[in-house]
Amino acid sequence: MKTKKLTTMAMLTAVSMIIFLVEAQIPLPVPVPGVKLGVANVITLFALWTLGAREAGAILLIRVVLGNIVAGSFSAMLFSLAGGGLCWVVMSLMKPLFSLRQLWVLSIFGALGHNAGQLAVAIGISGTVSVAVYAPVLVIAGIVTGCFTGKCAQLVLEHMEKLKR
Repeated sequence: MKTKKLTTMAMLTAVSMIIFLVEAQIPLPVPVPGVKLGVANVITLFALWTLGAREAGAILLIRVVLGNIVAGSFSAMLFSLAGGGLCWVVMSLMKPLFSLRQLWVLSIFGALGHNAGQLAVAIGISGTVSVAVYAPVLVIAGIVTGCFTGKCAQLVLEHMEKLKR
């Protein structure tokens, strides 16, 4: 791996860790457990678009593991790994279908995948499907947060393209 790419990955990992840790301290006024903006996903989208799926996955994995070691718990890590992993898979597979102008749509699909992964872990841990009652709220939250994080990443990438010209 080239030094520039490795350095970029390290920087993006550090930035995503900081965002993850700060966001973990901000409670959202939503009565459903686990709902948050997912601002660190802006970095995942940025990495996916500029570096590739494998590199974005590595950044995501390091952020989730280290972030939960520092400020989370083992169960929080399970939720983060399942949600983040499914989000990454969905976005990596669907990326060829979208242009930069549609990055916010790709992000919505990723957020929905994230919520599905977390819901699957919740069902697995609780041993009951009744936690699926949160699914409608999680779908709405996924659409809203996915749109927000996707639009943020899209604006950053569009601005970077203008700087290159």
